[in-house]
This record gives sequence, C-alpha cells and structure tokens, in this order.
Amino acid sequence: MTTENVFKDMKDCVSSALIDTTRTAGQISNEDLTFHRSSTPSIIPLLEQQNTRLLQLARRLTWTATSETEVSAPPFPDIDSLEDNWQGIVDVFDSLLEKADACLDEYTGAIKRLSPSQEDKVQKAAPSAGKQRPSQAYRTQNIAKPQLLFNKVPTNDESEPFKPLLRSKPHAITPLDASLALVLSENGSTQYALHSCVSLIKAAQTSQNHVDNPCRHKHPYETEIKQSQYPAATYVRSDPIPYLPYATTDATFVDTPEAVVSMLQELQLANEIAVDLEHHDEHSYVGLVSLMQISTRDKDWIVDTLKPWREELQILNEVFTNPNILKIFHGAFMDMIWLQRDLGLYVVGLFDTFHASRSLGYPKNSLAHLLKHFADFDAAKQYQMADWRIRPLPEEMFNYARSDTHFLLYIYDNLRNELIEKSDRSPLEGNLIDVVLKNSKEESLQRYERPIYDFQHGLGAMGWYNMLCRTPALFSREQFAVFRAVHEWRDKVARQEDESLHQIMPKHVLYSIAREMPSDMPSLLGCSHPVSNIFQRRKQDLLSVIKTAKMVGVTGPEMKDLMQIVYPVHIDHVNSGGARQAVAESGTAIEEHQMPQATSQSNVLARANISSFWGTTIRSQGDTPRLHLHDESPRLALPLPHLTAEIFENYQARATAAPEVRPTGPSLRVEHDYTRNRKSKDDEIFVVKQAGGSRKRKAADQHNAPELFPSSTDVRVAAGATKEVEEVDRPPAAGHSNQHIELDRQLQRTAEEKHQRRLEKKRLKKETLLLHAEGVASNQDPGEAFDYVNAPSLLHASSENGDSIGGGVNPYSKSRDTPKGMRKTTREVSGKSLTFKG
Repeated sequence: MTTENVFKDMKDCVSSALIDTTRTAGQISNEDLTFHRSSTPSIIPLLEQQNTRLLQLARRLTWTATSETEVSAPPFPDIDSLEDNWQGIVDVFDSLLEKADACLDEYTGAIKRLSPSQEDKVQKAAPSAGKQRPSQAYRTQNIAKPQLLFNKVPTNDESEPFKPLLRSKPHAITPLDASLALVLSENGSTQYALHSCVSLIKAAQTSQNHVDNPCRHKHPYETEIKQSQYPAATYVRSDPIPYLPYATTDATFVDTPEAVVSMLQELQLANEIAVDLEHHDEHSYVGLVSLMQISTRDKDWIVDTLKPWREELQILNEVFTNPNILKIFHGAFMDMIWLQRDLGLYVVGLFDTFHASRSLGYPKNSLAHLLKHFADFDAAKQYQMADWRIRPLPEEMFNYARSDTHFLLYIYDNLRNELIEKSDRSPLEGNLIDVVLKNSKEESLQRYERPIYDFQHGLGAMGWYNMLCRTPALFSREQFAVFRAVHEWRDKVARQEDESLHQIMPKHVLYSIAREMPSDMPSLLGCSHPVSNIFQRRKQDLLSVIKTAKMVGVTGPEMKDLMQIVYPVHIDHVNSGGARQAVAESGTAIEEHQMPQATSQSNVLARANISSFWGTTIRSQGDTPRLHLHDESPRLALPLPHLTAEIFENYQARATAAPEVRPTGPSLRVEHDYTRNRKSKDDEIFVVKQAGGSRKRKAADQHNAPELFPSSTDVRVAAGATKEVEEVDRPPAAGHSNQHIELDRQLQRTAEEKHQRRLEKKRLKKETLLLHAEGVASNQDPGEAFDYVNAPSLLHASSENGDSIGGGVNPYSKSRDTPKGMRKTTREVSGKSLTFKG
C-alpha cells in the first residue's frame, strides 16, 4: 500500500471521528440538562461521572498536545475553571492547527523542509542578534544536575542561619570577623509564633516542624555600602560614549580559573562595568546562578558559574566591592541575593538603571525597552526562560546573554545625563540622581537568609498562607488539614530531591487533592494531572499523608479561624522586611522589579478619627479582625449613620470655629466671608441635595466661591407646597471697599430678578394648565347621562350597508379603507422550494 493510500485512509478515519464527535456534542448542547437534573434526580450521578471523565480526558489531551512545546497547558481542575482558562485552551488548539497546516503543506509539496545539514547552514548564516525562535531543545531539559558536582553540594535542610561564603574581605572598613557576628533578626522577638494559636494548631500537626532561628549574620559589607561615596563622574553630565558595533565584536567565554584571573586584571582598569546574571530555578530548590555577563567599554565576558570551583569567583570582590568602580545593573534586587548566596560576591557602588528609568517616568522600565529606546536593539527575550544549564552553550543563547550588558554602559550614560538635566529643572522634586543612588544602595544591602518552612502559620514565600491569599479557597476542616499536610509534603520532597516545588506538584494539583481528598490510588491519580516522575515514585507515601491528615482534620482548626489568627503575624512579618526576604527565598526572577516594599510608620496614610458625614470612621483592616464568613447578624460593608440635621449643624460649628483666612485685594474673582448665624428648628426638614448645592455653576455665580452649605438662605420644604427660597441681606465683611459692596448688591439684585422671572414662568404655566382643564370640562355636559336601555344592540343590530356579520354589527367596518399591512410570508413546506413551485 502506497503512502498516499495510507494517508487517505487515516484522513477518512479522523474526519469520520471528528464528524461523529461534533454531531454528538451538538445534540448534547441542545438538551436541557438543567431541566433533567431538577426533574430526574437519578440522572445527576451519571452526569457528574461523565463530566469528570470528559474533564480528565480534556486535561490529558491538552497536556499531550503541549508537551515539549512552547505552549503551556492551561490548568482547569474543575468545570468552572474552563471559562476562566478558555483563552489558553484556544491557544492549544491554534497551535495544533498550525502544526497540522504546516504538515499538510509539506506533504502536498507547497513547502519543502530542509535537511538537518541545510538547517545548520541557514542558522549559522542568520544574524545572531536577532529574532530567531528558540529551539525546543533550549527549553527546560532533564539533564544531569550540575550542583551534584559542586565542591559543596547543597542539601536544603540546614536550620542554622546562613553564613556568608566570604573567606577574605577586600576594601574593608570593618574587619571580616566583626562583619560575620551573629545578631538578632528583625522578627526574632516573635519567631512567627503566637501563644494564643499554639493550642489551636497542635491537633493538626502531623510532623516535626522547623523552628525559625531568631539569629542571623550581619551583612558583611553593610558598613562599607553605607559609608561609600560614588565617583564624581556620576554627578557630571558628559557626552555618552558610543558602544562598539555588536556585529563585528565578540565576547570571551570564561570557564577556567586562569581566565578568571585574566579577566580580573582588565576589570581593575575600568571606571564602570556592566553586570547581569542568568538564573535557573526549575530543577533546583533555591535556584542556581548559571551564567554571569560582565562588560566594559571595550570588551564583553560570559562567565560560566556552574563549575565545581564556582566559589573561587570570590576574587572578583576586588572589583565588585571597590567603591571607585561603578557597577551598572538593571533590576538588581534578586541579583544581589543570588550573588552572595551562590558565589560569595557583594556589590559596593551600585547604579541600577531600573530605578533611573522609573524616576524619569518612562512608560516601561524593562531592559528590553531601554535597549530598543537607546540602542535600537531588539532583545531576543524568547531565550529568557531557556535552560541556562545547557553546556556547551548554544550560539543563540550566548549572543542573547551578551546583549544584556553590551549596551548597558551606553544606556547608563544617557540615563545619567537625563537625571542631571531634570534635577536642575525641577529642584522642588529633589535631586533625581541622589534618589537613584539612594535606592541602589538600599538594594545592595539586601541579605540572603535560608528558607525555613513554617507549618504552623504558613509564612514565607513558600508557605501555604501566601498561596491561600493569592488563590483563595474555602476548605472544610478536613480539606484544610489535607491542604496543609500535602503542602508540607511537597516542600519536604522538593528539598530532598533538590527540585522546584512546581516540578514536584503544580499548584492546581495541590488544590485539587485538597478538594477531593482521595482515599485510594485511582482517585489520587485521577485528580493529579500532570503526574511528575517524583510524584509517581512517592505516590504511596502521599496517599498515607492524605489519609492521616483527613482523620486529624476532623478535630482540627477551621480555616477561617486560623487565617484570622495568622493575619496579624503576617502583617508584622511583612512590616519587618519579611516580604523582601520571602521573594529572596523563592528564587524567582522578577523582570520588572515588582517587589513588595516593607512598610514603615512614615508610609502609612494619615487617617481622621471623625468624619463629617459618616461619624466615627471605620477602623483600618490591620486594626480589625477579618469578618467571619458566616455571621449571625448580617451588616453593611459601609454602615450608614442615622442622618439628622444635627450632624451637619455640628459640621458647620466646627467649620466656623476656625475660619479660613482668604487673601483680599483687587481681583476679578471676589470672594466674601460672612458670619454664619443659621438658626435651626426642630421641625425643619433637611435635604441633602440642597445642602450640597447644584453641581453646575450658573453664569451669574462665577464670581462667588462655591459654598458647601447655604449660610444665609433659609431652606424650607413643606409637604405638598412649592419650594420658596428667600435671599436675606447679609452684612459685608469688614475691610471691603464700596466698589465691592456695590458689586455684591448688583449680583444679589440679578439673582433676585432671575428668581422672580422663574416664579413668574411657573405661575403662568400653572394658570395655562388650569385654563386648559376648565375648557375641556366645559365641552362636556355633566348633566346628560348615557341611556343604556335605549342604546342599540351590538349583537342583534340590523344589517345596513353590509356592515353586519350574521345579523350583528361588523366590528371591522371602519377598518376597510385603512392601509394594508405586510404581506403574509409563505411557509416553507418540506420537499418544496420557495423559488421553484411545481
């Protein structure tokens, strides 16, 4: 059988299956399943079973279709999430259709595929800087872990404070021994613990928990960073130094200790250097610095940081901690954490171009935007999420890494000049260059601490509390216990295997297991898609954890109660700088530097204790416990006080107690202050709209400042009566000239005349309506009544002029001469056509 016949048979088979599936799906959608659910309860289990089966089938299909591709499978753990992730499902189908279309074109000869050797030639001939699509081989790969070959293999189970890797301290002000002393951490006094919740959580504990160590090591270069002075050239405007042509230059790959020493000698001669890192966190618990790029004005280096001797790179501190050499980074917050965690490197004299672009108000602050704006270079950002552990490093990835620092010094020159220029033009906003340098110093003071798992409160970036805050869910006691137990199991396995949490178990699988609480292996595998290799090996252990947690959860804490207790601890943890440390623990790269800032007393917005309208203001969220999900007495989210005139009278009394001093003098816009002596009455009706005044300012009132409450107008509203407003002559304030008084009187007379004209119009309109009503009534004779006895019969009326039907009155006689309506449409009969009639 030829290839053409085989393809034809396969095409017919697939087409037939698709047609049958589409027809069946259309028939199901036409059925009123909701009606059948309510009318026939016995059909509900069958529908639920089919829903679960189809959902699992859809998950498997999308996962299979997106495996080893750039498209990620959208998570839809339940039917309700299908609508939220529908766009992701559409992307999967679009990708499949594009592949099918390309294969058909290749099969029919519309396009010809190159041989592997020809493809290599084309890739080598293509420009390396540009817009190539990353090969699938550059994505995350299941390769041997390079960290297993390090001189110090990470174990991820250390409980003591992280000790800096420094063996020497170049450019030191404080000696190394004094810099490594243990001090009390910011949250050492609380240790994340509340005595009130220990008894509440004790029943739900299923394993030995870690205790956060209250001590930490100092930042080794804290004194040097705080006392450092930036080079004088940082504050001086100078013409930007052009970068070397990208196409005609190349970078040096540094992968030996001898090459590191040679690079260091050239770096010590520079005044500014540009630095960037490439990080990998898919197959490591805390992450790995996989590559470091360094550039001067004349040369680029790519340093391999996955060598077993990687800690020998500490000799670069001779340059990195030299305050006379400016270090240019972009978005360096996580870079500071990664350098000290993996390589023992610290930075003194940091200039972050991210802070510079944000201070200048750029619409985007990413490095790709700056490259395009200043160098007209399109960064190949598709390689940003590539697996940087691949060795040898592919040429495309090598060129992308080089581009991150090759243009960065030229970008710095332009940003520095713009900061200096705008600081000179707007001194009220402060010196922008000082603001950027201050933020850069604070960034370089960041300190890495080991991630300690907190089972009780779930604090930290890898804790369950943050996960529940980002993806809210309402769990029962048993479900909440299973959620916490599986979450702890996932963290423990990730530490042992040195894998990321996502590789062990994605977040949506964790939520699915907590909701379903499977009690057997088929149920566990049915609600866990995808299933990783590590998950498959440890599935029996996970099932026993779920069963134990489910039994413990019967008497365990309620989710809402525990979340309420943890909330103030979480706020204290964030305020003490835990938010920054949390992201540092997660090992997650953030391109746009969107880091939660630690709050302080100066950053808290001022709040008033009393509101003029609402009375006592509602307390802030931090002062009030969260609302219970099931309150016995429902209440409004914004309670309204009892609105009376006294509330506004008190407001006016406070307003008049400290009158505002307004400038007096000749001006086109004259403003007056009058003494407000409004007398309130108990029977007065208060109208909020009148007190607020009209939103539209009249043309005659343009010279008067708007008032919140009418001070000299007695507003009275009576039921069923016409509203009347009388202007009372007000005595002028002292110090006003006769011209001002005359102008005020003219404006008052104009307002009175307009008011009189308005009343006259209303009076004339009312009289017209009354006259019209009297005229209509005069045309009728109220004394003449209708004679029902002698009235002609409608049923037995005589037939005259053919106006009767069957001896009675024809009700359609008066509609004979009316226009005819639209023609009656001809109904289509089965077997006949409207066009051709037989």
